[in-house]
Amino acid sequence: MKRLSIGIDINGTVTEPYYWLKQANSYFDTHVDPREITRYDMHEALNVPSKEFDKFYEIFGESIHQNAMVIKNAPNVIRNLYENHAIHFVTARDPKMKAVTKYWLSKFNFPMDSLTLLGSHNKVSKAHELNCDIFIEDRYENALQLSREGILVILVNCSYNQGVLPKNVIRVNSWNEIGNIIEDFAASDFELAL
Repeated sequence: MKRLSIGIDINGTVTEPYYWLKQANSYFDTHVDPREITRYDMHEALNVPSKEFDKFYEIFGESIHQNAMVIKNAPNVIRNLYENHAIHFVTARDPKMKAVTKYWLSKFNFPMDSLTLLGSHNKVSKAHELNCDIFIEDRYENALQLSREGILVILVNCSYNQGVLPKNVIRVNSWNEIGNIIEDFAASDFELAL
């Protein structure tokens, strides 16, 4: 078995994808259902100006992240993967959210080799720096960018990330699937797997 370097996004990947929606619906007096969210950008999903959403996030961002629900089996699968592979959490969250992010990850006992808060969606450079063999993501655009760099991407299926996928992006519906794919990949020849 080969030791892999695994990049893992946080929002919508290890957190429940719509954990912010209840608070946002209350704040903006909207009634958006998760199935109606077909775009990644949250302000577009709610049909509010981006500056208004930024104001909402400034007020409630920390508490929303602190109380996010974890996706079923994510902690267990990641703990199992950590026994044989390097785990790197790489998120687009602003660096000022580092304390709440560390708190949340420790609350669910996520093991890791590193945590990076980029403050942007451009994860390619960091993925290269970490020598990521695999990247687990929920944002469609990120999946395409990472895949163009020859990285195997596992895309957590969400209403907002539908679209045609290249051969090295695999759509999944559970963390159990993710664990199986990674272990199969680790047991195979890297070049043949892509």
